[in-house]
Amino acid sequence: MHESTIKPIITTVQSDGDVRGILALQQKNLKKNLTPEQIQSQGFVTVEHEYAVLKAMNDAQPSVIVKNGDTVVAYCLAMLPQFRNDVPELKTLFEAIDEIDYNGQTLKDFNYVVMGQVCVGEGYRSMGFFDGMYQKLREELSAKFDMCVTDISTNNTRSLKAHARVGFIPVKDFEDKNLNEVWRVVVWDWRK
Repeated sequence: MHESTIKPIITTVQSDGDVRGILALQQKNLKKNLTPEQIQSQGFVTVEHEYAVLKAMNDAQPSVIVKNGDTVVAYCLAMLPQFRNDVPELKTLFEAIDEIDYNGQTLKDFNYVVMGQVCVGEGYRSMGFFDGMYQKLREELSAKFDMCVTDISTNNTRSLKAHARVGFIPVKDFEDKNLNEVWRVVVWDWRK
């Protein structure tokens, strides 16, 4: 059977090969590797993970991926707060979580998981995998966590719309002066 005839499946990271597959797909979708037209129409990812950190994150909490045969074609990275210092680009998100009020409590006081990054590869977009990965993430994690928190560049309109469709609600915008970008912190409250 040819790989192209295999139906992609939504699953979780189960091997080092899966981690390497995430990194390969990430490289193809990094903002720095895309044209302005691709960024506007297809979205982008910002953070470039190191293998050792991504492997440790997945050993602690396997992320959700879509595989077509042996190839990772989409991913949704679950990140436990204990890794807050391992991905420097997310420092400002965790600082925001430490301060943002949500329903009368600081976000950091909830039992939360961070969405470290989500990406659907070219040729697999608009096929329901974004929503499917988030549903799988909720199935896997809602018994352990109150909510999922992430931030999205306000320039990434495709991602903002997709996250709203799944159930994320905006709670606060903040500026990351290091990246010269405004980020929107969004929460998907699984207790509701």
